[in-house]
Amino acid sequence: MGLMPQDAYYHFYGENLSLSYFDHPGMIGYILRAFTTVFGKSVFVVKFADFTITSLTLISFYKLGANFLSKQKLNRAIVLITSTLFISILSFNSTPDVPLLLFWTLSITCLFKAIFEEKKWFWIYGGIAMGLAFNSKYTALLLQFGLIAFLLFSNKYRKLFLSPWLWLSLVISALVTLPVWWWNYEHDFASFLFQSSNRTGDISKFKLSPKYFFGAIGHQLFLLLPVLFGIIVLLTTKYIKKALTKFKLPSNKTLFLLVFFVPTFVGFFAITPIYWVKLNWMMPSYITGIFLAGMFVTKKLLKYQVITSVVLHLLLSLQILFYIVPIKSDDTWVGWNELANKTKELQETYTNTFVFADDNYKTSAALNFFMDQKVYAQNIIGLPALHFDYLGDNLSLLNNKDAIFLDSDKRFNNKNMKGNLPQKLLPYFDSVTELKPIILHSRNNEVRKFWVYYCKNYQTKP
Repeated sequence: MGLMPQDAYYHFYGENLSLSYFDHPGMIGYILRAFTTVFGKSVFVVKFADFTITSLTLISFYKLGANFLSKQKLNRAIVLITSTLFISILSFNSTPDVPLLLFWTLSITCLFKAIFEEKKWFWIYGGIAMGLAFNSKYTALLLQFGLIAFLLFSNKYRKLFLSPWLWLSLVISALVTLPVWWWNYEHDFASFLFQSSNRTGDISKFKLSPKYFFGAIGHQLFLLLPVLFGIIVLLTTKYIKKALTKFKLPSNKTLFLLVFFVPTFVGFFAITPIYWVKLNWMMPSYITGIFLAGMFVTKKLLKYQVITSVVLHLLLSLQILFYIVPIKSDDTWVGWNELANKTKELQETYTNTFVFADDNYKTSAALNFFMDQKVYAQNIIGLPALHFDYLGDNLSLLNNKDAIFLDSDKRFNNKNMKGNLPQKLLPYFDSVTELKPIILHSRNNEVRKFWVYYCKNYQTKP
């Protein structure tokens, strides 16, 4: 499979090492940096990193499940999780969720051993794992929330609030996250504000949107497949109903699974009527959620799950290999290397130019991966550009240089030039000229198009 923009962007993290980053902590970037340092920079190595970390997650999942399920039910649980599309996606697409799920699973494993097997050192290991999960993605805070919720609701283990080991674990988890906090402190808490303020503001508007709710259901049906999603919804309803109507909590082990499942799964689903919840936000909940599903799934339902999975994976494979259905988006693995080569050819004609794009990160990150030069984002024309804003670039060094600006035509209905100039470029250049568009191919078919502009004499603005 070709490079996805996410692969390129988080590889870009690794090429620009930092304590943290604007839109996420840096764990996925560090992992990609480590793999490409050892094995070399290539698309295969990036995908191999995702595959390796996700494989470790599955091994950890199996080891953890042995504490809750019989051999037969554990085997069903491992079939359930490996049949899902969300595990497949994590195994070939770089996102912060790749390390998050590994450290989420390791955290729960360590906490289980600390609480149920009374192995004191696992409080320390659990603290480290929870900290590394946070250094992967901020939603890992739900691990500490789940731990405290379990102790609150468990009559037997509530006494652990008096244990210094619990508090040592929480302190260690906080210490491990210090690099993220320090980066935010040095940058006016930009990352925390980016991840919270806009979303909190949108939620507080409380504007009902049924498409958000049904969109979330559609996403999760796709990620889990209908059988597993249906089982998870039914068991969630069952446990919540029993708790609310009979005021009866399950056994301690089942409660332990629930506290790391229900808050994430139900919490994010609860806001879907008023906010667009991304398809990957609920992924961590499925680690313990699938153990619960493994307790209930029958052999017949498991068979339907596997058949559906095989069919969808075959279709996905055909799409990847033959690109049967064109994707009207820049979220695609097709064409990035060809775009880089054609951009280099343009620079042979229009010499001494720098290259930039304006689509948050996708084109800029992909070209940075394939080209032996720095490719800039929309901060060139004064627009917010995610972590591109935090590289310390002195844009005034580009003054008086010419540039090539690339703009993706996501719909690609024809090969014509656009015919009008992007007004946002004009204040920064003496002149802007549209060039012949770049057409990208897949198996000799024309599948993508980029408008191209030659911009003369750049002048940055304060």
